[in-house]
Amino acid sequence: MNWKALAAGLALVLAWPALAMPMIVVEARGGGLKPGMRIDSTRTVKLVEGEKIVLVAPDGRMSTLRGPYSGPAVRNAGSVQNPRVALAALIATRKDRASSVGAVRSGASAAPLPDPWLIDISRSGDRCLKDGEKPVWWRPESFADQAFSVFPVDRSWRADYVWKASTDRMTPPDIVGLDDLKTFIIRADGQEYPLRINMIPRDIDDPLVVSAWMLEKACVQQADAYLRAIGKDLDESAPMAGLSVSPTGLTQR
Repeated sequence: MNWKALAAGLALVLAWPALAMPMIVVEARGGGLKPGMRIDSTRTVKLVEGEKIVLVAPDGRMSTLRGPYSGPAVRNAGSVQNPRVALAALIATRKDRASSVGAVRSGASAAPLPDPWLIDISRSGDRCLKDGEKPVWWRPESFADQAFSVFPVDRSWRADYVWKASTDRMTPPDIVGLDDLKTFIIRADGQEYPLRINMIPRDIDDPLVVSAWMLEKACVQQADAYLRAIGKDLDESAPMAGLSVSPTGLTQR
């Protein structure tokens, strides 16, 4: 990830009419929408009782609508935030999200991930994975061999593995049923950890959008790793930090 990737996502707004903003659907129950779709913030959305949609802007800002509702996808969308302002807002959102979900479930107090796409299998909770990508399992402590098992919630089968000492990552072998498993249980050292995998569309790659998506899905440990990487990239690109983005173009502050 680098500044160009971060800026490219924010610059998407330049191709849209003034006062409109491209939004990405994170969650959809109704409204004729599906996760991963891109819609105009001024698009009329109609939801009945019990329906809900969650949208994310190029700068990571989230918008949630619940039925009954009829109106624009986002009211007063405004301009896209400066990346540093957007990052600060996402960090504040992270704190709120971790508090509402619970530190244990979200991994807010878990060991820092060396890469945001690693799947920590040492604790329960939600994880995020790019659609079509093979998961890479990770454990925070790798000083000793460790046996563990994976099985679905109905316990219809079981796969046994062994972490080798000094190994913190493992790509699971091809097993029928494992690749399609979105909710499963890890058993290690006499304890069981239920995990749920949330898929992020392959073409969603803007760092701020991905981080916001991870936070919405309670993948806080992974979002933390992404937010650290974004902050590092912004620090390394300090000469460009004075640029702000609006629906009408780039301006120097």
